[in-house]
Amino acid sequence: MLMVGTVSVSALAAVGMSMQFMMIVNVLMTLYVIGGNALISRFIGQGRKKRASALLFGLVIFAVILAFFVTIGGYFGSTHFYAWMGATPEVVEQGSIYFKILSLGIVVIFIDNLLYNALSAAGDTKSSLYIKLLSAALNAFLNYVLIFGHFGFEAMGIEGAAIATVIAYSFNVVAYYILIKKMNSKLDFLPIVRIKDLKRVWRVGWSAALDRGISSMSFLVFVSIITAYGTADLAGYQVGLRIEGIAFMPGFGFAIAAMALVGQNIGARDFDKAYNMGIISGRMAYTFMGTMGLFMILFPEFLVGFFTKDAITIAIASKYLILVGLAQIPLAIMFVYSAALRGAGATKTTLKINVASLWFFRVIPSYIAYKMGFDVVAIFAIMNIETLIKGTIYWYIYSKREWLYTKV
Repeated sequence: MLMVGTVSVSALAAVGMSMQFMMIVNVLMTLYVIGGNALISRFIGQGRKKRASALLFGLVIFAVILAFFVTIGGYFGSTHFYAWMGATPEVVEQGSIYFKILSLGIVVIFIDNLLYNALSAAGDTKSSLYIKLLSAALNAFLNYVLIFGHFGFEAMGIEGAAIATVIAYSFNVVAYYILIKKMNSKLDFLPIVRIKDLKRVWRVGWSAALDRGISSMSFLVFVSIITAYGTADLAGYQVGLRIEGIAFMPGFGFAIAAMALVGQNIGARDFDKAYNMGIISGRMAYTFMGTMGLFMILFPEFLVGFFTKDAITIAIASKYLILVGLAQIPLAIMFVYSAALRGAGATKTTLKINVASLWFFRVIPSYIAYKMGFDVVAIFAIMNIETLIKGTIYWYIYSKREWLYTKV
């Protein structure tokens, strides 16, 4: 996104809006990833590697089949997605080019997400981290080559950014496969499809997918409210969100660790340790994210300057960063504790919390603020208040410990 920002504001907004569409795609991945994570971690905790490996094989087959239908919908519906969001004609044109190419790589995106979470559920988060870092470096290099045209390649603009992304995901899949097939791996591909285990995955996954689906639609409505303010406001929000994503990284990492460790210890019937693993992960997460939040508050213009040189976009993104910097600690608590609940299979609880919080404390108040003529900064403030409320709710639910005994 940093390099796309130098192409044009429309290209920047188009790539940013694609993140919202990928949230919808993530709904379908959640159907098998969250339930698979919860069940694989329990099998590993019980010392049943073969059972976990058979489940992984079955989930890969399911992911490939599901990806085929998503590819068709994404490729032929990309233009309509952007138009529905109220984007300008320039953003629609750029976004359609980008998302069509991205849709052709959906199968590797699906498998990448599955294998990454499966390895994390098995406790191998370090190897996954190294692969992600190499992938990020590869993606950045290919962006430089394909967007601007270097080393004999022609400048492809936003099209080059999409191709670079698909290649990076493909690299991930190959790396994960090699890692899983090596000796002494905690997982393997055992070519047995156990329908019973897949049903258990879907039983946990459907509520997580519904949660992600409603949340994604809520975010789309929320972004459409920001879009109504204009392209510059939208671009500012997207740049700020991408920078905030840097702070997300440790938070997501500790959330994934909490999900795996909680699931493994529940599988081993050590409930106190499962609870404590979430507490420790939470402390580490809000320490890292709180520190990143401080940087966002103190140096917003400096950070935004890496992504765009447009003065209006810089001003809006800077205001966004100052506000979200204040909310990084409750956001970290929300990340880790919600992940711990999902690792225990308590996806119905997270569904209720997320849907109620997003609509009653974010989407509806934001719409009212827009209609009343408030500035876009007011929308950012409402978003932060909702994060604080949700983080408090998750802290309360987690401390009650009832979720530890969820049946999967």
